[in-house]
Amino acid sequence: MKSLPRVLAGLAVMGLVMGSSPIFSQTVKPQPLALALQCTGGDCPLLKGVPQTAGMRSGYVRLKPGEAVGWHTTGKNEESLVILSGRGEARLEGQSARPFSAPALIYIPPAMKHNVANTGKEILEYVYVVAPAQSSQ
Repeated sequence: MKSLPRVLAGLAVMGLVMGSSPIFSQTVKPQPLALALQCTGGDCPLLKGVPQTAGMRSGYVRLKPGEAVGWHTTGKNEESLVILSGRGEARLEGQSARPFSAPALIYIPPAMKHNVANTGKEILEYVYVVAPAQSSQ
């Protein structure tokens, strides 16, 4: 039978070896990114959450004249729209439509049902950024 010091030494070595090569996958920390705004469709995700961000999502949208993204909400998240080109309307539930033209920024609070429509004659392009909102207490 091995002596207790030799067993403990063996366990310590195993711990060092196992500690240097994790058994479970570890989450990768978000890293800085530079992304091209190229999109063949109407809505292209850019930032997709872990491991790219700590909770923010983002995408690039192109709407043809007369198109709309459709009514939706981002739940407990807040959203900003950075209008790059074109013109349109931000339609917010219970409020009058808010016309805009590029360049512009539109802020949408958490839990607000909304829609974005292209009311112009050219392509409407924008980037949306959705992030967890702090709870107001």
